[in-house]
Amino acid sequence: MDWRAVFTALEAVCEENITALSGPTDLLYSNASGRLVTCMRKIQEHGHALEPVVAGFTAVYHHYDFDTETPGNGYRTLVKFSPTLRPFLQTVVISMVSFGESYGKQQSGLGMAAFSFLTSGKYVIDPELRGAEFERITQNLDMKFWKSFWNLTESDLLSGLASIASNLVQLNITLTIPPKPLRLPLASDPRLFAPVSPPVAHWGPGPVNMRLISYELREGQDSEELLSFSRTEATPISLSLVPFGAQKHPPSPWLLIHFHGGGFVAQTSKSHENYLKSWSKDLNVPILSVDYSLAPEAPFPRALEECFYAYCWALKNCHLLGSTAERVCLAGDSAGGNLCITVSMRAMACGVRVPDGIMAAYPATLLTTDASPSRLLTLIDPLLPLGVLSKCLNAYAGVDSQVVQPTEGTSTLSALGRDTALLISDLTQGASNWIQSFLPAEVLGSLSSSHHRSLDNEAHYRSTSPCSSSSNYSSGPRDYPEGFEPLRSERLSVIQTPSCPIVKNPFVSPLLSPVDLLRGLPPVHLVASALDALLDDSVMFAKKLRDMGQPVTLRVVEDLPHGFLSLSGLAKETQVASDICVERIREVFQQQIPPSCTHKRPKLERTNHGAGPSN
Repeated sequence: MDWRAVFTALEAVCEENITALSGPTDLLYSNASGRLVTCMRKIQEHGHALEPVVAGFTAVYHHYDFDTETPGNGYRTLVKFSPTLRPFLQTVVISMVSFGESYGKQQSGLGMAAFSFLTSGKYVIDPELRGAEFERITQNLDMKFWKSFWNLTESDLLSGLASIASNLVQLNITLTIPPKPLRLPLASDPRLFAPVSPPVAHWGPGPVNMRLISYELREGQDSEELLSFSRTEATPISLSLVPFGAQKHPPSPWLLIHFHGGGFVAQTSKSHENYLKSWSKDLNVPILSVDYSLAPEAPFPRALEECFYAYCWALKNCHLLGSTAERVCLAGDSAGGNLCITVSMRAMACGVRVPDGIMAAYPATLLTTDASPSRLLTLIDPLLPLGVLSKCLNAYAGVDSQVVQPTEGTSTLSALGRDTALLISDLTQGASNWIQSFLPAEVLGSLSSSHHRSLDNEAHYRSTSPCSSSSNYSSGPRDYPEGFEPLRSERLSVIQTPSCPIVKNPFVSPLLSPVDLLRGLPPVHLVASALDALLDDSVMFAKKLRDMGQPVTLRVVEDLPHGFLSLSGLAKETQVASDICVERIREVFQQQIPPSCTHKRPKLERTNHGAGPSN
């Protein structure tokens, strides 16, 4: 859509209405007409103020696109979730605010659930109350609340309901692998071996928990050696014993290793069982899902160490998993997608075998809190609000998670988060760090003069303002039409951008990795959502790999939120998106690399829910 045409049409409509409403002052409706004329002129003023802002966005937002044929960033996408998912997302918000009201009270789990159910009615019938409570929860409650809420999917009740609708598998068993050193052959010379140490970060060597899912029972999966790993003192999360008399199939040449999502802070493989069982059936492959330790108790690099150790253990003990591991694919979503990439980087650095391919769904490749066009979607995302995203990133980086400091005040604004105004005022500074890493020099030169002028204006504002303290300055200079005041909450919160260098570590933020650490990665298949706050992470990472000549594909699905794999059984659209992930994994196993991967500049693909997945 041509934004210039929009402002031109707005100006014309306002002028027509002003002309039509401007008449003799003695008419019956002269007072109402006068007010409408005043309103139209205010709209004109707002349009004049907004037009240069939009022009500024258009000067840079194409740099977030994967190619010119199909724009890739969510900021220009119509923000409209799939109609079939809207009732579910509304239910999630209602459940969240009801759970938040009862959170912290001295109640049992059953009592808290009953209280949440009884209080949910008022949030169903009162959207304003629901919005205000949603604002309070997303900005005030700590990481323990979010871990508790997200881990509701781990409860016996919800997991039992999900199991009823999921595919039946022959094997679903949890394993606890003791921390013993491993030796793997070098990829360059199999006659030599590289040592692999067990995970040791933060509290020393410790076991690694995993879950093995297999649609068919295969040789080795019923061995005493494998079953011994499920008989440790640590009780497995769940245990499905091997069916008596089940027919055993030969080992599969394929092995899928999965790292679950959950913002590095919540959930386990149990929350992802539903679609993993379907994948095991559709691909006819055993799946090993790793239950890595979670932040903030286990910040970086504990999860990476455990996932890499699990990957190496699976390569060495693939015969126990019902696979010969001729082809190995890593798959993960969100935080798990980050771990897929960083585990592969770790394998290259250690000189051991690299997986044959990666399928990463909506991965987090940049763990800084810098703003980007798609990250503005956190202002309206019911599953990944801005404050929650900040808490997750800080927790994994080991930064103090208590970074949201609400100020005194009573009124709320349900339409906007309390951090909205602060995010917008800091957008230039937050986005500049991101944008300048990718913009060509000539673009940077054209923007530098306006940037210096804005800095001069800010300095003048701070020096002349009678209330120029750091706390009052948080709202920044105001340059609005006369009489205009933007809607914003009076209870602002400050989301501090951590200065911890860990967030720029290449094994934390792969997007910031130097070329040498990424060169040699296996084919990377990214599946992202147009309405995902982390869409820019996928687009920019795909562009970086493409420009290096690395094999990469990017598929963007429409109308779905972050975490759509966990919703694969709820709507046709989410099932189509899950099928796309399966097809990408199948390509890794069957060595069917799409034509776009063989060229230096592959093209972006988008999906239409009416059509099935393409290969």
